[in-house]
Amino acid sequence: MLISNRVKNMPPHFFSTLVKKVEAAKAAGMDIINLGRGNPDQPTPPHIITALQQAAERPDTHGYSPFKGIPQFRQAVADFYKREYNVEVDPETEVAIIGGSKIGLVELPLAMMNEGELLLLPDPGYPDYLSGVSLANIRYETMPLLEQNGFLPNFNSLSDETRRQAKMMYLNYPNNPTSAVATIPFFNETVSFAKENAIFVLHDMAYGGIGFDGQKPVSFLQAEGAKEVGIEMYTLSKTYNMAGWRVAFAVGNAEMIEAINQIQNYLFISIFPAIQHAAIAALAEDQTCVKELTALYEGRRNMLIDECRRIGWAVDAPKASFFAWLPVPEGYTSETFADILLEKAGVVVAPGHGFGKHGEGYVRVGLLASEERIKEAVGRIEKLGIFSNSCV
Repeated sequence: MLISNRVKNMPPHFFSTLVKKVEAAKAAGMDIINLGRGNPDQPTPPHIITALQQAAERPDTHGYSPFKGIPQFRQAVADFYKREYNVEVDPETEVAIIGGSKIGLVELPLAMMNEGELLLLPDPGYPDYLSGVSLANIRYETMPLLEQNGFLPNFNSLSDETRRQAKMMYLNYPNNPTSAVATIPFFNETVSFAKENAIFVLHDMAYGGIGFDGQKPVSFLQAEGAKEVGIEMYTLSKTYNMAGWRVAFAVGNAEMIEAINQIQNYLFISIFPAIQHAAIAALAEDQTCVKELTALYEGRRNMLIDECRRIGWAVDAPKASFFAWLPVPEGYTSETFADILLEKAGVVVAPGHGFGKHGEGYVRVGLLASEERIKEAVGRIEKLGIFSNSCV
């Protein structure tokens, strides 16, 4: 079988290794509580499904979609940003429809960067950012996300050479895996840094709909001048439990949006129109489902944090997303700790080193199981005797 060098040189997929370990444990008959995944466990809200069904019955949705997506969807995106963030977006020139944000994240370097150019990536960060690096044959440097900085990059730590060479930067808040949130002042700083150094910015806002304690995550486009230097990518996967529907969009800088549309003209013919009509229903209709989902995750977060502290695991409560970023106890690496939890307790967590060098020392725990199962998972960990009851 012939495989191109481009595919052969792709980075190993971190989660495939984790899945193999989980499947082996299941095959051995273990009752597994999987807190290592990032796939929403709740169904898509009924009104969105109804919109899909109704649209699919219309013959006008059965043909090819316009390459840029149907105009009604782009308008719904613009209306969504005005309502949620008070940001004006031109639906004709500042919105790109994407078949899931992973596609957008991987295709953007292909659309905007030449071989050998430099991309700045967060560390720890979403592993598939590296897929775009490999396919585009570009270089990358990482920006450490450290706890003492609130898991925000320190632009002042970048060398003059890096600033000169970098063409684009990826950011992601609420952050995967750390669950950290950004602020408007930080985004203002980002815009200033990008302008000073002629760097384009992509802000991955996959978890933008999920904020706790009454705090709503902010948009990069709320920063003054953000559209002059960058775009934001938003997926319906998390906010509306539409992961398998593969629908997302990018908004912001018109040149970057045009680059996305140009490459997609060659790779895709947009998304099934009925799914686009369902996405309109998600964005434009009643948002009670988002409030209910956020409350569900917040209840699970509270259960996880309370139980961890009860057994002596000193952890901080995440402010957003459906992940918690928990420190590994002394004497373990992130991988050895994750392996012990799986092998001895049947609990799956994602070891932090899989998200980058600076993820070492942590594990990512997903809030994607019921409160009962989360409580049971921590109870199983308690029985391993790793922690002492000192955080109550």
